[in-house]
Amino acid sequence: MDWQRMLTLAAGELIAPQTAAFALAAIGLNVHFGFTGLLNMGHAGFMLLGAYGFAISTIAGAPFWLAFLVAIVAAILFALILGIPTLKLRGDYLAIVTISAAEIIRLLGRSTLFTDLTGASSGLRGNTYKATFQALSPLPDGTTAIGPFEYGNNLSNGWWVRIAAWALVLLAVLVVYLLVRSPWGRVLRGIREDEDAVRALGKSVYAYKMQALVLGGVLGALGGVVYVLPTSVQPDAMGRAMTFFVWTVLLLGGAATIFGPILGAMIFFVALSVVRTSMRELLPSDIFGPAQIEPLSGILIGVFLMLLVIFRPQGIMGDKKELTFHVR
Repeated sequence: MDWQRMLTLAAGELIAPQTAAFALAAIGLNVHFGFTGLLNMGHAGFMLLGAYGFAISTIAGAPFWLAFLVAIVAAILFALILGIPTLKLRGDYLAIVTISAAEIIRLLGRSTLFTDLTGASSGLRGNTYKATFQALSPLPDGTTAIGPFEYGNNLSNGWWVRIAAWALVLLAVLVVYLLVRSPWGRVLRGIREDEDAVRALGKSVYAYKMQALVLGGVLGALGGVVYVLPTSVQPDAMGRAMTFFVWTVLLLGGAATIFGPILGAMIFFVALSVVRTSMRELLPSDIFGPAQIEPLSGILIGVFLMLLVIFRPQGIMGDKKELTFHVR
């Protein structure tokens, strides 16, 4: 087994755009679940809407910042449409509604009725919407090596997209940190613990939940934009499995923490890279091909998440006294 190659690939996941995208999405989910207690099981719907909003606007001729704004507005509208009739629901009922809403977005995206707009099941190719983002790069053309990492400066999966993605993650962390330390954030924590007590103090629990749903949804949409910048928009790639992975990232790092989602994303994708590479090297290729290794990796991740929730539900950085899984 080529350990050096395995470790280099695993280390590359620490700064990969995909890792940053899931960190952003997990920060948004943390606002929903960790700080407010909203059991959102359809976070991939926000990510897919953000990706579609950005890509479709760019293809239509919008400049980068306008397309970026469209992605944010799409997430806000989806949060309002989703939240107005459902935020009075609690626990499992809200989870069922959110996962259904995300599936509706995915199925609409892959529907042949919208082929000209969304590309249906084939999706939207990256080279149709990446140019405006790449044009913003201040880096010269060519390749740069920093330690074991060597990437093209302005390629789809190069340094520029990594720099922009992680800058966005740090900005999201700063915004969430300031908000949760404010009186607004303390009300959210109160709602998570006992919303009836917060209501008795004269606070509008419904309004605060809506604000949290919008903020977390916008962060999820930005995660979707980052996710598709190095690749393409594929509706089936941003379905239930993606929501499951975002939850894994959040619970691994620690819900109701500031840096937990980032740590969880890094550990998750490093571990996933090691598991996949090890299985390709160790398992006989005539029995376990790529089509078998991918679901087997998913099985191992599922088992890991079960053990995590059972033995350390607060995650690596979480505080068990603060976080409860008995969401009202």
